[in-house]
Amino acid sequence: VAQCAELADAAGAANPFAEPLTRMPASFPAADRQQLREAVIAAVDGQVRPAYARLQTFIASEYAPKGREQFGIWSLPDGDARYRFAIHTQTTTDLGSDQIHEIGLAQVADLESQIAALARTAGYADRQSFEKAVFAAPEMHGTSRQQILDRFTHYIGQMEPKLPELFGLLPRSRLVVTSVPGYMEKESSTQYIPGTPDGSRPGQVWVVTYDYAVHDMLDDEATSYHEGVPGHHLQISIAQELPGLHPFHRAFAGDCNAYVEGWALYSERLGKEVGFYQDPASDLGRLRSELYRALRLVVDTGVHGKHWSRQQMVDYWNQHLPPASDAEMDRYIAWPGQALGYKLGQLKILELRQRAQAELGPRFDIKAFHDEILNAGPLPLDVMESRIVAWIDRNKGK
Repeated sequence: VAQCAELADAAGAANPFAEPLTRMPASFPAADRQQLREAVIAAVDGQVRPAYARLQTFIASEYAPKGREQFGIWSLPDGDARYRFAIHTQTTTDLGSDQIHEIGLAQVADLESQIAALARTAGYADRQSFEKAVFAAPEMHGTSRQQILDRFTHYIGQMEPKLPELFGLLPRSRLVVTSVPGYMEKESSTQYIPGTPDGSRPGQVWVVTYDYAVHDMLDDEATSYHEGVPGHHLQISIAQELPGLHPFHRAFAGDCNAYVEGWALYSERLGKEVGFYQDPASDLGRLRSELYRALRLVVDTGVHGKHWSRQQMVDYWNQHLPPASDAEMDRYIAWPGQALGYKLGQLKILELRQRAQAELGPRFDIKAFHDEILNAGPLPLDVMESRIVAWIDRNKGK
């Protein structure tokens, strides 16, 4: 409702939809510039703003009052079946809620063990003292919007020359780093915005630079690889550029949640494999980023499968990675199953890689493996597995 109000209330050139007027090429004749300006503002004030005002009223008066009263989807008619369907569509697996919950618990324990080991390596007695020291360091918080953008640009820039070590298939599309647009920055997260298949618009990593003084830089490196390269930008751009891919499939290169988000989370680890995360604090950020996704397996299945309350979600999260974000808890409640795709997709890719290494031995080629994962566009996890198993069998006979 608040977001709709912001877009409905700002009039004329002050509305975010009129922002392109500030970038009108100077080469346009003055008469054309004036005509375009008037047409854009007329569309904004006459069509866009009234539409958002109607949407604001609908959400506040009709939609929200009819929302479910319990936090879990189980409370709706056929709620358990609805959740099974959400799990299947979001993860493209037939795993049950209880199975995923147990996977999550095991992953949380494993990642916390890795963090404790990193703390000892860095010279601290335990995770708590290590994290306390890291968070107290002044360099962990931003000094300007540009500084945050520069960090993302640096991490992506250092990864790009390493890509030929990991991939034979590389995208032509450019990647740029910019801030999340001002009208949505307070409610947004850092994210990837795909470019166009013809390359006329580059892929973009939109970085949250709002309130930079409290920006937590701990996971900037991991997020750069996740959203940029070798994560979303590389995977989606390759899919958009594949010559043999059906246009419909190419148009949805960011779909198949578990594949796309699983690949991006897997990509965070690739930075470690090529020698990055040299700073223990940055490596802590990588592990905490992965722990974040493991916790999702537990709280999503907790609220929708085990009838947890919101407070139970918050309490569990705060035991392992405080503080629990209100926005994140709302996300898991409102979007059943979506947050499961990250870790389950990553685990499937790691499982297939381990299988390929075990069965191919010295014939295993990491570049060929990655290319086989990426060269058919986004896929359901079972289809991806079938392709990799067939690829392993073909390479056994070489």
